[in-house]
This record gives sequence, structure tokens and C-alpha cells, in this order.
Amino acid sequence: MATILGSTKHQPLWLLLLVFLLILSNAEPQVPCYFIFGDSLSDVGIRLTGSIFLKDQPEVQLLDFEEFIPPFATSRGQDILKGVNYASGSAGILNESGQQVGDRISMNKQLSNHQTIISTMAEMLRECSASKLLRKCIYAVQIGSNDYINNYFMPQYYNTSRLFTPHQYAAYLIQQYSRQIKGVLQVQAHRMEQMAVCVEKLNRAAHLFNRRLLSLVNELNSNLTDAKFTHLNPSGTSFANSLGFTVANVSFCKIGSYGSLCVPGSKPCEDRSRYVFWDAVHPSDAWNEATATQAYGSTAEEQPRCRWRHL
Repeated sequence: MATILGSTKHQPLWLLLLVFLLILSNAEPQVPCYFIFGDSLSDVGIRLTGSIFLKDQPEVQLLDFEEFIPPFATSRGQDILKGVNYASGSAGILNESGQQVGDRISMNKQLSNHQTIISTMAEMLRECSASKLLRKCIYAVQIGSNDYINNYFMPQYYNTSRLFTPHQYAAYLIQQYSRQIKGVLQVQAHRMEQMAVCVEKLNRAAHLFNRRLLSLVNELNSNLTDAKFTHLNPSGTSFANSLGFTVANVSFCKIGSYGSLCVPGSKPCEDRSRYVFWDAVHPSDAWNEATATQAYGSTAEEQPRCRWRHL
């Protein structure tokens, strides 16, 4: 999940739905494997040649980038036993979401890719051993942003806003998302994290989804007792201030012609640690680290539904 900043006054514009759990690379792993599903908030920069955002940017310079869980496209051999990142920029719960942007790997395709990895693991370890390993893994799922930004609120490309009211669309997304989550569980995902962030303007439609998301988490915990689901909702300026961030409504870099991404070659601001947002869509690395650390170490009183340390 992300917040889009307006291209003129840089005011928060959307509620986007889910963000991801960031496991810090400098910490000793506490689970044997970690699998990641989602969109551009979770992907690791795999360049899909059909993406319109990449056509004029043949070179990309990464700033303070660390090695994390490898993407599905490059995962090989024993590396897959530690986890795989399936996330893809512009992906959504619905297959068609983000298609006007170009190539992307939808949630359904990510699940198909995961099934491929599970089959390979079963061949490597034998089915029983692979099943035991997978029961100890953590799955992070962050998806849904593009079903609003690059679908429902783009009537020039999609008819969903004409077919569904906001209430109906939220219910439809939750229905599809529930089916996908249960599909993950069929291949032994037993610990799952989901987070949501709330911002202003045009938030009402997506807020309907988030309310249903929390109900879905409670339902899954009640009905699927072999799995554990958690939910975090870090929202509002007060939450950002409590983590030491002083700039929550301006992006860290200069925004380009698409109204969301950084201008290639532009000089970013000096102090990255103060900014919640890197560009107009994606949170900064400092924010990801701070929220993940806060979520992992939160008490039952601070985050009653999210106690990741105790999964």
C-alpha cells in the first residue's frame, strides 16, 4: 500500500490498501523462509520490458539498496528454500488491473509462480520435508493499490466504476482476495502479515475495502486455525510523528511527468530519514524500516491484532 501525493500541492490523495512487512537484512533470520506477494511496494526492481514507465529510462541508479529476498525470475537451486519475492509493480488482485501501464504479474500469476516453486521444493526435499519447512515460513501479502489507482479510478480504461458502487467493488475485491489467500494456504502458508494505511480524499471507497479486510483477517483466524493472520494499520500524521518523521505530505524526490515517479537524474532532498515518501507513490526505506520495526516489537496494547514477534 502507498499514498499518492498530488502533483501540484503534494497533498495526500488516495488510500491504498496493503503494505508489506520488511524483514531487516542486518538481523538474524528467525524463520527459515519468507515469501512475498504484492505490487511495486514489495518488488525488487525486475524490469518488465513492456512497462511504459521504463521505456525512457534505460539506466536506473539505486540508492542505499540492500540485498533482500530474491525475485522469482532469478531464484534458483537452494536459494528458493529461504524464500522468494513474487511481487510485481502495477499488479493487482484483479488480473486486468494495471494493464494500461504494460507488463505486470498479477496476484493470480504470482500464486501460479509460487506453485512452481513449491513443486521444485518438493522435488528437492521430498514432499513431507518440504511441507514441514513451509509450515514454519512467513508469507507477506501486499496487494490492492492498483485495483483502485489503476482500475476503479481510471474509467477511461476500465468499466468497474460503472459496474460497481464503491461498496460493491470493495466486496468484490475482498471476495477475490479471500480466494487468493486461501489458495496460498493450500500450499502451506501458515503465517501471514497484512497492513493497511489510511489517508485523505477519495479515501472513502478504499476505506470500505480496509474495513472488510480487517473482518477477513478475523474470519480467517477463526476458520483456519492452522494458520495465523495479523493486521497492522499505521495511519495518520501522529503515527508518522511518533516514529520521528517530520515530512509526511511531500515526496523526497522531484516528481516526473507521470505524476508519481521520480524524474530521472534529479537531485533528491538531503535528509532521507525525515521523509515518509520516496516518490508520490512509494514510502521511503526509512519509513519501511521504522514501521516494520515498530510492528515487530509492538505490544498487545499497541497493536492488538499485530504481534509479529509471537507468530
